[in-house]
Amino acid sequence: MVQAQSKWLTTGDGVRLHYLEAGSGPTLLMVPGWSQTAEQFRYQIEGLSGRYRVIALDMRGHGESDKPAFGYRISRLAMDLHDAIEALELQSVNLLGHSMGCSVIWCYWDLFGAERLSRLLLIDQMPAITRNPLWSDREAADAGCIFTPETLYETVNGLAGPAGEETTRGFVGGMVTAAMSAADRAWMIDCNLRMPRVHAATLLLNHATQDWRDTICRITLPTLAVGGRVSLVPWTSVAWTHGQIPGSRLEIFEESDGGQHFMFIENYKRFNALLEDFIG
Repeated sequence: MVQAQSKWLTTGDGVRLHYLEAGSGPTLLMVPGWSQTAEQFRYQIEGLSGRYRVIALDMRGHGESDKPAFGYRISRLAMDLHDAIEALELQSVNLLGHSMGCSVIWCYWDLFGAERLSRLLLIDQMPAITRNPLWSDREAADAGCIFTPETLYETVNGLAGPAGEETTRGFVGGMVTAAMSAADRAWMIDCNLRMPRVHAATLLLNHATQDWRDTICRITLPTLAVGGRVSLVPWTSVAWTHGQIPGSRLEIFEESDGGQHFMFIENYKRFNALLEDFIG
């Protein structure tokens, strides 16, 4: 088994970020989703580090990184990503984002374009999470909305309140297939809870009120979009993203293939093979 090295870097505003690194070769830099951790990419670190330099980043407030009282918005996380790429002197990065990690990538693209990047790997994220009441059903479906303004604030307030842990267990527990073991489900929830719930709530509110459609359509790098047939992220919204990026590739994992939100854990062998085929 590959033993990843645990390392640290410091952002421009003085926050220490933790990351895991293993292997050598072309760089694969992975950004976890909301309240998730670098550790959750353990199967990619183990399975791909024989071919690539694999780096998994704990964003601020997440995992083993510092947990300051500020900066829990997508724009700051995109700047943290930029700081990390510069600190590690990375070039021609294959940049993977899972869930909210895609939003961080889209914001990075909005701010910095293709700077230091080679390919994008967008794993299971819709362009807009919360529906504007004025949008048509077609527009909301393409955007992949799963919240209304009312249900968003109910969830955020539940996370920030005394029932924050219980709210988390219900929210994250609905992101996997029935085939996932109880032990793996408990491990994933434990990873999620390493982020203080009040910060998780602040970040979710910011994350869920973004609309990245006008950024997605300006992406020019080779891109892989991956969705799950029964994910909480509607697979049709992942297909919409694919349709906006010329020459991009779309892969949808079926339920029998672990096609929920964490297909890179539930079916890591197929997922890793897909990455190797796309990156080369």
